[in-house]
Amino acid sequence: MAKEKLHLLQNKAFGHAVAIAFYIALGYALFIAASHMNYIWKWTSVPKYFAYEKTETLSAPIDGTIKIRDLSIIVMGSDDSKEVILEKDYKPNVKDGDSVYENDIIAKKTYWHRGPLLDGLIVTLQISGMAAILAFSIGAILAFMRISNYQFLKDIATVYIAIIRGTPLLVQIFIFYFIIATIFELERFLAGALSLGIFFGAYIAEVLRGAIQSIDKGQYEAAKSLGMNYVQTMIYIIMPQALKRALPTLVGEMIALVKDSSLVSVISITDLTKVGREIVANTFSPFETWLIIAAMYFSITFLLSLLGHKIESKMKKQGGM
Repeated sequence: MAKEKLHLLQNKAFGHAVAIAFYIALGYALFIAASHMNYIWKWTSVPKYFAYEKTETLSAPIDGTIKIRDLSIIVMGSDDSKEVILEKDYKPNVKDGDSVYENDIIAKKTYWHRGPLLDGLIVTLQISGMAAILAFSIGAILAFMRISNYQFLKDIATVYIAIIRGTPLLVQIFIFYFIIATIFELERFLAGALSLGIFFGAYIAEVLRGAIQSIDKGQYEAAKSLGMNYVQTMIYIIMPQALKRALPTLVGEMIALVKDSSLVSVISITDLTKVGREIVANTFSPFETWLIIAAMYFSITFLLSLLGHKIESKMKKQGGM
């Protein structure tokens, strides 16, 4: 049977070419529009916010003449002498016989130091990771409470999920930080992570509940016929299948968690977003700063998406999806 000839617009290669051309044209149009703005672009200042050379110095303790030894510099004054120990990587900035005054620089070391953008990235990853672990833990517990035969467990989980999903995350962060964290004297970092974990735990609970309940009842009956109890059935039969079905949505929730972690900047946690605001306040370079911040968030979420696709492909090869 001859293959049906595809329309030109249905051709993959042509479609990719059109999409690439579209984005090139869009980028060029934005570039032209930006070039007509009354704005001085400062892209050359961006790299130092990732890493920069930092110099530390040692000063002369008194006025005097320099005498250099292997691991120290001696400043010989008219009445007294002082020895300055050269710590690791410090190099003399003076020579034997040089005259110096008190507080003159006599040694220094230069090294690369992590910039504020990398510091903010680390904080964002730490708070997202902690919140993700908490969200999965809460989500799993709530999911089993929702499918429990005990009505009081169902009611507790239902009310929790309804309240958390029915109120904005930003409002929850404020409530948690100004009330709960104040009562229990929690640090702001922990308060932010807990707020995110509690919020996304409610969404993950519904994802897992739906995935568990989507498994055919015959699976339960087959496990029972093999002599498995409820816990064994869940661990070895139901949950592996449910996790496979829930994986794409769970990855989406993790991506949303990383993006929404930017909201913790409102309680002065120095994550990527807060670092961006500080850089803008100091440099008056909003366009470059926020474009870089957006690219960094996109890099994290893109890697999460790739990881999710890899796990999904591996599971498909194993069967059951």
